Amino acid sequence: MHDIETIVIGAGAVGLACARALALSGREVMVLERHGLIGSETSARNSEVIHAGIYYPPGSLKAKLCLPGKQQLYRFCAENGIAHERIGKLIVAADEAQLPELERLHRQALDTDLDDLAFYDRNKLQEIEPELDCCGALWSPSTGIIDSHGFMLALQGGLEDRGGQVVLNSNVKRIEPTDDGYKLTVDTGDTGSYSLTCRELVVSAGHGAPGLMEDVAGANAPKAYLAKGNYFKLQGKAPFSRLVYPVPEPGGSGVHITLDLQHQARFGPDVEWVKDIDYEVDPARGDKFYAAIRSYWPGLPDNSLIPDYCGFRPKISGPGEPAEDFRIDGQRAHGRKGLVALYGIESPGLTSALAIGDFVVTLL
Repeated sequence: MHDIETIVIGAGAVGLACARALALSGREVMVLERHGLIGSETSARNSEVIHAGIYYPPGSLKAKLCLPGKQQLYRFCAENGIAHERIGKLIVAADEAQLPELERLHRQALDTDLDDLAFYDRNKLQEIEPELDCCGALWSPSTGIIDSHGFMLALQGGLEDRGGQVVLNSNVKRIEPTDDGYKLTVDTGDTGSYSLTCRELVVSAGHGAPGLMEDVAGANAPKAYLAKGNYFKLQGKAPFSRLVYPVPEPGGSGVHITLDLQHQARFGPDVEWVKDIDYEVDPARGDKFYAAIRSYWPGLPDNSLIPDYCGFRPKISGPGEPAEDFRIDGQRAHGRKGLVALYGIESPGLTSALAIGDFVVTLL
């Protein structure tokens, strides 16, 4: 007998989506979260953008899961009263040398069955966003913004409605395969530690997933890297009514402008490779933001950016290396029944969360 049929490690957006999907399939599900709140790491510190699925190579898990995940997410938000807005996004070419990259992105999007993009020339852009100064842009009407915490609360509610539970302040320190499942050693801080057994295990621990899996024989866990993304808030009225992104840069999407649900503007994230998690934003990093932003918004006033917040992408590829796809390892990858490990679930993880949950169910 096992203590719990199915355990999910990690109560971020993806872990909660997996847990809800597993509970909907009829399983008894428990989520173990090391922090005192759900979604308090990667899921709480991102752009809160619903991505269209533009950047991901055809056939990749990111492409396969982002497009259906986006549609599921919009439906889920509407059905559960989660604040969101289909605001749209412009990917802009600051000069003519960047236009071929827009063309490449457009072709790639078509190859992944994303067929709603349109090219806007300078005249069209001046008409709809007079503050923009660029040669052209890809318009993505299905990009949106979301209240990510409201989304996670709804996922938790869906899990609990099916009899599942989230247990906070429960830090899984060790995973040991048994003859018919898995034994976890869980540290609860002041109250000590205990063991818990399960038949099925989903490791959706974000930054912590590679470390948790490195001692599981056959897991072949990847090396973990940290890419810090800093955000700066714009003082004053937002210059645009849509999201504006430059062409992508290595490690991220470039310093872009996103709008929250109150249409306050913030810029970021940049890419800062670090060794440790530190949630302080260095004001000096804002100096580089001005030049990047003025490449497409020359009217950015001096001294108008103030440090806002930062987040950390759970990378499984390092500086100078090609971006890795999502890694969602089931039995075929590691040879162990009843185990799914998720690695490198960065953007578009939030958008893809519901589709990832369904995919994990199929792997079990």
